[in-house]
Amino acid sequence: MEQRISLSEANQHLARYIKAVEAGEEIIITRRGQPIARLMPLPREQVLCEERQAARERTRMRMQQGYALGGEPVSRDELHER
Repeated sequence: MEQRISLSEANQHLARYIKAVEAGEEIIITRRGQPIARLMPLPREQVLCEERQAARERTRMRMQQGYALGGEPVSRDELHER
């Protein structure tokens, strides 16, 4: 459902309109009768396209493998001696 309100109405009763948006309504804010903004609920769950899902999975796999940075492992005691 879409509702149109003026900018001054939005300023005076913002909390009311935020509750309406949380309930699923979409509100168009107008200035001098012209639409200037839209209040609408954010999607609850982000749906990734196939390409982005594959990129996320590649990143997870790479993070699990780790990165070879060279050098030798340092023990906790050696770190505290420095």
